[in-house]
Amino acid sequence: MEEWPVRSNPGAAMKSFIDVSRVVLAGALLAFAGSSAAQQTFPNKTIRIIIPFSPGGTNDILARLLAPKLTESLGQQVIVDNRPGGNTVIASNELLKSPPDGHTLSLPGNSHVLVPHLTKTPLPFDSIKDFTPVATLARTGMFLVINPSLPVNNVREFIAYAKERPGQLNSAAPGGSLNQLATELFNSAAGVKLQHIPYKGAAPALADVVGGQAQLSFQTPASSLGHVRAGRLKALAITGETPFADPKVPTFAQAGLPGFDVGLTFGLLAPGGTPKPIVERLNREVAKILAMPDFREKVAAQGLEVFVSTPEQYRAHLVSESEKFARIIKAAGIEPQ
Repeated sequence: MEEWPVRSNPGAAMKSFIDVSRVVLAGALLAFAGSSAAQQTFPNKTIRIIIPFSPGGTNDILARLLAPKLTESLGQQVIVDNRPGGNTVIASNELLKSPPDGHTLSLPGNSHVLVPHLTKTPLPFDSIKDFTPVATLARTGMFLVINPSLPVNNVREFIAYAKERPGQLNSAAPGGSLNQLATELFNSAAGVKLQHIPYKGAAPALADVVGGQAQLSFQTPASSLGHVRAGRLKALAITGETPFADPKVPTFAQAGLPGFDVGLTFGLLAPGGTPKPIVERLNREVAKILAMPDFREKVAAQGLEVFVSTPEQYRAHLVSESEKFARIIKAAGIEPQ
């Protein structure tokens, strides 16, 4: 069979290559221009901060302190949207359904990376890879608060009381939260059996402790101070290294349980794929707000400490917290539910 000779045409090949390169370059420039234009016009509509718990908890309080400041600095209204339930999964799913354009954020605690370790059911997302960390906001310890009708006045007396009533004392806490983990860790550290009762937020949990339907709760000062100062709840101790000043509440170490410590951190997340310039703009604006004396004063009044970070530092913090929770849960023998 006769083969036809192949005749090369270097000029035509080079022209074809140049034409293809121009098309690829034009497409890349258009994509960059579109992305750049979107970033330059950010924000161009209302910004929503999703809260994974019901109103009245620390996340909600912090968001409502932050929202008016962000509204002022960004020139667009910032609203708070409570999406409780599902061990915070409902709120996370709501965030991930939103366009990654910076106009929808969530404000979880470090419980965001705790949930995968507390549930047997696989989550529909990766708590780290599918989210974009924007900025940390604050951190705090947790009170052990009890109904004043319990005949105890300190942690040692409470432990003795609980040991006599295994499984009879109900600890009210939002499901999938550090508050829930605190209950399980307290059981392990103190050798007692408190019964975790899940709620959709701190406010309904505390309402039931005040009403006597539950006997105790591990809660942040921001959520529980009003009840404590009014005498509706009694605070026995606080996690962390610093005792609480007003009212005076000792640390757990001072109260006789040095091995018990759980701390909460709070921050803003965006959907995965949110453009870096938008994330950096939000981070800069948040950092400015966290430096404002009036904002810091309001945060301190809630028993919170301002916590500033870059997006990269926040991501590293979440990874570290996830690894820490995995170790704690394994060491305490806590079984996922």
